[in-house]
Amino acid sequence: MKKNSIIILDFGSQYNQLIARRVREMGVYAEVVPYFEPLEDILAREPKGIILSGGPASVYLDGSPTIEKALYEQGIPVLGICYGMQLTSQLLGGTVERADKQEFGKAELIIDELESPLFKDVPNLNQVWMSHGDHVTVLPEGFKQIAHTDSCIAASANVEKNIYCIQYHAEVTHSEYGAKMLENFVFGVAKCEKNWSMGNYIEETVKSIKETVGDKKVLLGLSGGVDSSVAAALIHKAIGDQLICIFVDTGLLRKDEAKNVMEIYGENFHMNIKCVDAEERFLSKLAGVTDPEAKRKIIGKEFVEVFNDEASKLTDVKFLAQGTIYPDVIESQSVKGPSATIKSHHNVGGLPEDMQFELLEPLRELFKDEVRAVGRELGIPAHMVDRHPFPGPGLGIRILGAVDKEKADILREADDIFIKELRAADLYKEVSQAFVVLLPVKSVGVMGDERTYEYTAVLRSANTIDFMTATWSRLPYEFLDKVSNRIINEVKGINRLTYDISSKPPATIEWE
Repeated sequence: MKKNSIIILDFGSQYNQLIARRVREMGVYAEVVPYFEPLEDILAREPKGIILSGGPASVYLDGSPTIEKALYEQGIPVLGICYGMQLTSQLLGGTVERADKQEFGKAELIIDELESPLFKDVPNLNQVWMSHGDHVTVLPEGFKQIAHTDSCIAASANVEKNIYCIQYHAEVTHSEYGAKMLENFVFGVAKCEKNWSMGNYIEETVKSIKETVGDKKVLLGLSGGVDSSVAAALIHKAIGDQLICIFVDTGLLRKDEAKNVMEIYGENFHMNIKCVDAEERFLSKLAGVTDPEAKRKIIGKEFVEVFNDEASKLTDVKFLAQGTIYPDVIESQSVKGPSATIKSHHNVGGLPEDMQFELLEPLRELFKDEVRAVGRELGIPAHMVDRHPFPGPGLGIRILGAVDKEKADILREADDIFIKELRAADLYKEVSQAFVVLLPVKSVGVMGDERTYEYTAVLRSANTIDFMTATWSRLPYEFLDKVSNRIINEVKGINRLTYDISSKPPATIEWE
């Protein structure tokens, strides 16, 4: 399956994950690797095609990212996008210069070679998305212009060597026929076959887990979130009771979270799960702490200690499983501009290095939507596999100011009403993340002709594609009215509700 792949060399483009997503959506495996990956390692993967991503650097400046020129002599089809086009052109003898007219945004693409395999079933005039300050002014020997805009050579090709270059970003939705052009490269030029599916992935991964683990035991911190749950279900399918899950109830989880996790994964999936009730332990450490970063650190440290305490009671455990997914992996190795920035990623809150386990990360090749697809294939209920992200510190950072059991219980009830009403109104899947925040603010209210002095809560619902930017959800007034009435009438401790209409940036999705 991996031999029928597309390798994407990352030069720092903000769209590198998007390129991989587009290719995978076609049923072909795609993998992002840093531009400085040794050529022999790239060739060892036996890719059917190589895509060079965009990037922020200028190819003519000293120290700009580059690759071995020999890559173009391997007989593997190459597609250079933006910086990838400029680099290819310069390495093979062309000229790249600063553009007099820089292009950022929509541009009209005029195709010069309609017979080019890159433009099969693409109209002569179409809209593409540009983002460049440099452009190719002289093409290398053997290359010809196959498309242009009113200000630049927009696409070129060396047909004999199967090298294609485009100045625009075909991977973004603003390029109206961009997906078709990528498809033409993947199938028409690189001759890939469709064989990347979740069914195949599960089959191969289960086999790999069995071979890797043998008769040893695997430990996994089960949070109830999508990634750890799918990882647990996949590993359990492979090795059964050799998997030991530890679920830590911090007292900062959503309503009935521990009960639901134990029912679904313990009783229905028959997993070996140890549930640790650590509510008192966490809340005592958080008593009086108001700084959000201090709260995060306390919760993270305490989680590790609880997990470590439980792990030390076990024997014959060789592997620590984590729900690391592909965006985490890319983030850890992704190129940020002209130099590599390495950021360590720990899914279980930064577990100590002296735990001496080998890591098992069965989801590290999957994007989030692929993880959800695997979960569905494995039989995880839709309401669990489609759930919104939930922060590691849990309600600890949704209770502003000091945290205690009373506030956690109040917030749990309010949050439960909001989420249930979103599901009942078929709005849950329409928004990306929704929750309630409890403020350390009390105000006067009137209930049953009596004066009240209770907390203020905030409904937060955001829509986003990548969680880097987000807009507030335009939920119907009637819906908000119903949620407000239910929370104020049913949750003792809240007498005022507001709706957060700030976007990210300048705000963040979470309040702390």
